[in-house]
Amino acid sequence: MTQQEPGQPDLFTDGRSGAVDTTPGREANLPSSNGVDSYDASDIDVLEGIEAVRRRPGMYIGSTGQAGLHHLVYEIVDNSVDEAMAGHATRIEIALQPEGWVQVRDDGRGIPTDQHAKTGKSALETVLTVLHAGGKFGGGGYKVSGGLHGVGASVVNALSAQLEVEVRRDGQSHTQSYVRGVATEAIKRRKLSRDVSPETGTMVRWVADDEVIDHLEYDFNTLAQRFREVAYLNKGLWICFRDERDFPSGLSEAERRAREPREEKNFYFEGGIQSYVRFLNRDREVLQPLPFHLDREVGVNGTAVIVEVAIQYNADFQDSVYAFANTINTHEGGSHLTGFRSALTRAINDFARRNKQLGDKDPNITGEDTREGLTAVVSVKLGEPQFEGQTKTKLGNPEIKGIVESATAEALTEYLDGQPREGRRIVEKCLTTARAREAARKARAIVQRKGALEGASLPGKLADCSERDPSLSEIFIVEGPSAGGSAKEGRDRRTQAILPLRGKVLNVERARLDKLLGHEAFRTLITALGTGIGEDFDLSKLRYHKVVIMTDADSDGAHIRTLLLTFFFRHMRELIEDGKLYIAQPPLYRVKVGKQAEWLYTDADLESFMDKQSEGQKKVSVQRFKGLGEMNADQLWETTMDPQARLLWSVDIADEHAADDLFVKLMGDDPAKRRHFIEQHADLAKIDV
Repeated sequence: MTQQEPGQPDLFTDGRSGAVDTTPGREANLPSSNGVDSYDASDIDVLEGIEAVRRRPGMYIGSTGQAGLHHLVYEIVDNSVDEAMAGHATRIEIALQPEGWVQVRDDGRGIPTDQHAKTGKSALETVLTVLHAGGKFGGGGYKVSGGLHGVGASVVNALSAQLEVEVRRDGQSHTQSYVRGVATEAIKRRKLSRDVSPETGTMVRWVADDEVIDHLEYDFNTLAQRFREVAYLNKGLWICFRDERDFPSGLSEAERRAREPREEKNFYFEGGIQSYVRFLNRDREVLQPLPFHLDREVGVNGTAVIVEVAIQYNADFQDSVYAFANTINTHEGGSHLTGFRSALTRAINDFARRNKQLGDKDPNITGEDTREGLTAVVSVKLGEPQFEGQTKTKLGNPEIKGIVESATAEALTEYLDGQPREGRRIVEKCLTTARAREAARKARAIVQRKGALEGASLPGKLADCSERDPSLSEIFIVEGPSAGGSAKEGRDRRTQAILPLRGKVLNVERARLDKLLGHEAFRTLITALGTGIGEDFDLSKLRYHKVVIMTDADSDGAHIRTLLLTFFFRHMRELIEDGKLYIAQPPLYRVKVGKQAEWLYTDADLESFMDKQSEGQKKVSVQRFKGLGEMNADQLWETTMDPQARLLWSVDIADEHAADDLFVKLMGDDPAKRRHFIEQHADLAKIDV
């Protein structure tokens, strides 16, 4: 969880910014004092190389926050992974070190260090200082690469306060240092002793520059998730990830290796993405004992494309499909995912008709029906991937769709015919999903008819705001009628809408969409938000750009908040990913010393406050609030709803796998897993007495 306003919800990670919520206006561009706009050639800046990167870092790493900070690590690790994909590296070691340093070492061939003909610099310095320079363009260095733009190492160098590199090759160690992207010395060379291991490879060590990067705290678990993915996608590659941030600074590498890190994770998978799918389904009831697995190399115009797919169905109602291109997680999908989905739908329909589970007049099973309970990983490796943007979230190569579709359809058809029992179970689940989808379609149509979202069509319980610009509007989802009454009375009626919910809502982790749409509270919520749901979901129709969950600060409130988070994660994830979901933090205490009153939000705040008052003579009055309904309207406004003073948690998905796993454990059907989780984390519980 990232934060616009500070706090810490249960299911997501967080940082603390201390910012309050304001919506500042923007001044118009004004003419110069003489009344004439001056605009000529002198106003045109030409930025080249590292200067362009430092002036506009977001163009290269996506953001200057924690996501961008992590992206620097991914860029260097991806270069080492390219060596592994080319068959030249078997081990990558990553370490978070004291004072913000990160080190990545591989046992690959080592970056060339001889002089580059075009730049006149060494190949090593060229790679680290010149954009679009690397072994990924001519076809000789790498047949398959994740770092196709050739800007990764140079961008990391440009955005680092310091960077050090060591290359081992040709029996020598080659080292060089940089400050903010500029070499501070020529390459230093020394002969390696025979007992040095590995004898070849590259080590890059850097510390991000706080002049251009806003967030300098690495999240170990988020990085570990990425490295786990990389290991699954490159079977036989060993990745060691260590957290050495609490080590004393100045230790030699040998001394660091001899110490136990704060945390260490090692990833190595012989089964590749087949193991990955089994890992994703480890807490679910599966329909196939072993995943379907395809690993095929397809020749296209003289080049090879590797297509790897693993599929395993489970009894749940959600799908978990992950697509990768050259080990890069393409979150927005692309041509490889489109081809996979087409093949899956075609193969299942053909099998269903061959086995008489679909009659001649029955309609085909839709793509949406084939995806319920599906866990799949789709990985392609190709020579010239066309990613959209430097952050590589979508694959654009049009020819890949047909390649993936053809290979997957053929292999999946063969699998289903060879495993007819599993095939029939998959088809039966798809048919059950289709019946539920039809029921959901009818229920959704009712919601849409009732939710034209104009005038009297809005839900009767909703106290809407007068503002019609969604970017200036926010809605508070409030627990209970009493809290709703206080919120309605205390709100800013121009920009703040209030939607009270009565009691605990449905646990959607155990319910299909048709059952969800039969639940009054969710029908009301969907209508109020205006986005629709399921295949009709459209984020552009969201009526409020801040959706705020506001529940009591007790265990019941936490439960309702978790039920609502489950709904948004499973059915409106785009709303979270677009930064529209928030959690309000009401205060726990009101303390009064003499005539001075203060609001405190946590038990730690109260303990700190009382420690400060231990030498005072005045009596301290402490009032504990368990429910929003206990507050007067003006108190609720002052503490929880006033944009100038409130604390909001901005909900984000820091680790998709971890969040998915947590919802399955806490909200799923298996009480044993829930009990085990509670026993493991009992010491973290906050119990109201």
